[in-house]
Amino acid sequence: MWNESMWFAFWAGVSVKSTLVLGVAWLIAFALRRRSAAMRHLVWTAAAAAVLTVPFFSLWLPALRVPSATTIAPAVAAFFEATATVNSDSATGRLPRRSGVVSPNGPIQKRLDWRLLLLLLWAAGVAASVVQMLISFAAMSRMRRAAGPSADSDLAAELALNLGIPHAVDVLETPAGCMPMTWGILRPAIFMPADARGWTDERRHMVLLHELAHVHRGDVRTHLGARLALILNWWNPLAWVAWREFLKERERAADDLVLRYGARASDYAGHLLEVARSMRSEPALAWGAVAMARRSQLEGRVVSILDSRVNRKAPGRAAVFGAGLLAIVMAAPFAALRAQDQAAASVAADIDATIRAAQAQKNAEMLVKSAEAFEALRQYDNAKKLLEAAIPLGEQGALMVKLAELEEKRGQRKQAEELYARAVQLLGDRPEAAPALIRLGVVNLGNKNYQQAADYFQKAQNLDAAEAGRAQMWMALLREREQNPAEAETFYQRAIGVEGPSSEIAATTMELYGRLLKDQGRGDEAKSMSDRASEIRKSLGERQAKSNALHIGGGVTAPKVLHKMEPEYTEEGRVAKYQGTVVLAVEIDPNGVAQNIRIVKGLGFGLDENAVMAVQQWRFQPATKDGAAVTVQARIEVNFRLL
Repeated sequence: MWNESMWFAFWAGVSVKSTLVLGVAWLIAFALRRRSAAMRHLVWTAAAAAVLTVPFFSLWLPALRVPSATTIAPAVAAFFEATATVNSDSATGRLPRRSGVVSPNGPIQKRLDWRLLLLLLWAAGVAASVVQMLISFAAMSRMRRAAGPSADSDLAAELALNLGIPHAVDVLETPAGCMPMTWGILRPAIFMPADARGWTDERRHMVLLHELAHVHRGDVRTHLGARLALILNWWNPLAWVAWREFLKERERAADDLVLRYGARASDYAGHLLEVARSMRSEPALAWGAVAMARRSQLEGRVVSILDSRVNRKAPGRAAVFGAGLLAIVMAAPFAALRAQDQAAASVAADIDATIRAAQAQKNAEMLVKSAEAFEALRQYDNAKKLLEAAIPLGEQGALMVKLAELEEKRGQRKQAEELYARAVQLLGDRPEAAPALIRLGVVNLGNKNYQQAADYFQKAQNLDAAEAGRAQMWMALLREREQNPAEAETFYQRAIGVEGPSSEIAATTMELYGRLLKDQGRGDEAKSMSDRASEIRKSLGERQAKSNALHIGGGVTAPKVLHKMEPEYTEEGRVAKYQGTVVLAVEIDPNGVAQNIRIVKGLGFGLDENAVMAVQQWRFQPATKDGAAVTVQARIEVNFRLL
């Protein structure tokens, strides 16, 4: 059973594809502007047919996957390099801010689903249009039953025979003042006003020939198809442009047929103007019937009628066949490109089901685990939805810290700061508040609120001894900003002592300390500190699992980078003005995907994780051996540099 998320994703995809189809049709019609109106009308008819079939093709056709990767210069040997360059003055989030911040004082308020509102609005427009068309059909049906045979039936039969219409066409008389029109899906009939009795033979001949042209061309059926395509896309301005072009070219094509059968252009134009002036066209009937003259189109039609240079040739059977093929060619490829929207719909349904199950069981952990899985895939919106649903079910303070960390990854630093502050309020003096306090300290350090930052760092180390080393490292950075290198050095030394000699945070602290020593001209001490950090990094990298994949060389070709995702700087790295290189050991599988990614040399401050997440998005031309794709080992250097 589809829910509103799945329906929205499906119809959003169909709408985009329909817009693409109409855009292609417009380009084709423009390219055929020197050809006949009948030929351009075939294009718009094919476009309408394509729009109507897109929803069905989207369901039935196998998915067509088109790689989004763009070719980039190939890498050399087994090393690949990406550089993340971030301007420290403009490292703002890349995604737009979202409203609806979670309240720490109660459960999340259920927000009105905008997707459901859009679906209801679209459905209301479709329903209103369908009702209007049904009213038009009912009115035309009543008119047909009430109308008697016209005195022009014999003339119409003769003209129909000349046009090659294989069946009899009813010609009915309507009340005086009604516009001549054609209506009827299976058995089209021509409606002539009672005024026609007083017309000249020439006018009756031309009007009947025009209406029989619609019968001969099957314009009532194509009118219905184009109208249905418009109804489904009533909100789309391009659909209304296509509708107007469809009507314009249809009437011009009928005019061309009248002129091909011997009517003088000046006489026909005069009769057309007189009919449009003296006859009225009911707007309600225009939804279902094909009327002879619409005043909005008269000027263009008259100009076309009087222009002797206009191509008036009727397309042959090959062109009609080509139009049908064009409809398939326009609809099928776009419809098959449905992997993203249907996958999104399926994911949305799974998320909704997971939330309902967790709420029924009051199990926040279920939602947290699912959120972590989406976060690893960089699907942050889905992860956020799950975490927001988890907050009322579990420990609000701790979960709000997770949500704040997620908002940071989404680039929403302001929202993250608000969530960290609320988490601190909820957690109080518990040790779990320490990470949030450090994050608030980092934010204030970046904003040059040094005293506030110091208060946060001090409180964090008082609450949780495990965070003491990290808090003192940040205190050292703070003292550096305050131009107090002596105190900064003291805090660096304390941080290293607290963390121990072999942790990642100790290595990061040593590198920062070495940077301070170098700035003071103490090169030997700086080198010693940097070497110690390198040893720790090397030791941590050697703990990673070894790879059994092939090595490049000896008949094994190197993979080549096809698509590269640039890593993002973390806020901590930006505030600390921290730069360096993350070295990753990876395996490139036969599908060109990096797997079993291991950190050989890290940096800390979350930059390692960002490097891994970026490389996971890379796509490669796989390595080969004897012409077959194979899995190979490679190392990738990801450089982080601040401008």
